[in-house]
Amino acid sequence: MLNREDNELLCRVGPGTPMGNFMREFWFPALPSREFPESDGDIKRMRLLGENLVMFRDTNGNMGAIAEACPHRGASMYFGRNECEGIRCPYHGWKFDITGKCVDMPTEPEGSNFINKVRARAYPCRDVNKMVWIYMGPRAEPPPFPNYEVNTLPYDRVSEPNVMMEEANWMQNMEGDLDSVHLDWVHKRLSKDAPPPPIGTHGFYNPDPRPPEFDVHESEYGAFYSAMRNMQDGQEWHRINQFIFPFFTMISAGPTVNFRSFVPLDDHHAMLITQSAHPDQPMPPGTDERMVNAFDEVGGYIERSHDPRSYFMTVANKRNDFWLDREVQKDRMYNGIPFVMNLPDRAMTELMCSDDGEPLYDRTQEHLGTSDVYVIAVRRQLIRAAKAFRDNGSLPPNVENPDTGRVRMGSFLLPKGSDWLAETAEARLADGGQPIGCDVPLIIE
Repeated sequence: MLNREDNELLCRVGPGTPMGNFMREFWFPALPSREFPESDGDIKRMRLLGENLVMFRDTNGNMGAIAEACPHRGASMYFGRNECEGIRCPYHGWKFDITGKCVDMPTEPEGSNFINKVRARAYPCRDVNKMVWIYMGPRAEPPPFPNYEVNTLPYDRVSEPNVMMEEANWMQNMEGDLDSVHLDWVHKRLSKDAPPPPIGTHGFYNPDPRPPEFDVHESEYGAFYSAMRNMQDGQEWHRINQFIFPFFTMISAGPTVNFRSFVPLDDHHAMLITQSAHPDQPMPPGTDERMVNAFDEVGGYIERSHDPRSYFMTVANKRNDFWLDREVQKDRMYNGIPFVMNLPDRAMTELMCSDDGEPLYDRTQEHLGTSDVYVIAVRRQLIRAAKAFRDNGSLPPNVENPDTGRVRMGSFLLPKGSDWLAETAEARLADGGQPIGCDVPLIIE
């Protein structure tokens, strides 16, 4: 378990918090490019790391993100006009470009120098491979843009992002990706020949009742591990996943790179953004549509309101028990929630809460076991890194070195007793010259 001080440090991400300041040193995804289909188009409200922003594509097609409150008298720039390379405030006509520079101040007399003394809080954006990334740190010159494979592969080899809003703290959500043992419970079918559920995928079946054996390794960019399961034919199945500072994961799921971001809107809401990419060929036809519309079979998304926390909120959510089907739970799946993307995982993480209803999990009350070793390692890495930045300004290498995060996840069937680290060393590198490890045992359907 964590003490209360470390739990607060781990979870709180607003301005001035140790973890929030740490996260702001990284580039991270904000919204899919498809949200901004045209220059001088609609302005979008957004909330990131506890800050209310507006995002827009300017006349030249460049993306901008500035504070929602106009620096003049706090009017909402959401109601402004996106025109001629900037947003004009609807209250008094002050206009700001994507850098935050005030380019017009019509309420000031001719010859006034006041225009040069006022700036909007603005954050650099990069529109890369169907995703708009943002840097929210204090540097005048942002750190190098990261060379994750989803950012460097040709456009047609990278999928549209799938986005799911999660009504829980970012760390609660991300810890699901750090927990391979839950596959044998949350996502399992009750028998090898159990009929498929009416909604969602068939899930996992593992005839071996023993939990996987974990081997965890901390790294300069975060951590990675193997969860090893013994197969009936005597081989070992090593499922290798990655964690990359500050909130990125890579989970093994077939022959593609799977890059996931748990982006905090605030302390109680986060987006899970998933992009897939193929290193060697274009994504199969229909991939983009499947990613964008992945939740259609459980009702899709709710109608958006003006609140960014309503974006990408699925119709199946905690207010209707995520479409839990007790009949399916009786004879088909261990968990009766449709296995559609991370819907069952959300039921597990969103409803972790304290007795007073605070939607931020109180980790002082938990009891961790052997299978939680990766969760423990990543928490330790994050707390250590946030404190190091707070106390002496030091940061992990992947802030300044854009290639540090060029790693991969993978699924490998190896002979019993193999040295999995040595056997998979090249395959765990994006530039290792090896195909993605995608050995999939028959227990997965």
